[in-house]
Amino acid sequence: MSEYSEDDVQREVSELEKQSATAARLFDIRRIIGGLFVVYGVIVTIAGITASDADLAKAGGVNINLWTGLGMLALGLFFLAWLWLRPLPAPVPEAASEEQPPPAA
Repeated sequence: MSEYSEDDVQREVSELEKQSATAARLFDIRRIIGGLFVVYGVIVTIAGITASDADLAKAGGVNINLWTGLGMLALGLFFLAWLWLRPLPAPVPEAASEEQPPPAA
């Protein structure tokens, strides 16, 4: 005879599904890309702000580090805003969607 009842198994499965959904949201690619672009954008922007005249002369008078850093910051913030405005929807368990009737209009 099994030591687990059907309710115990159902409870454990639903708990694992919740953990899986949390992990999927945590490792959303938009969070990773946005975070990396923001970090590198800050570093490159600081390098552009502290650029010497010799560095500017190498780039033809354009502060390329500053402009690239600001572009990277903008892109990173775009990805993070996208994540915040359109988060991943929570997955609906198949068993729950089959058991519950659709809502009445």
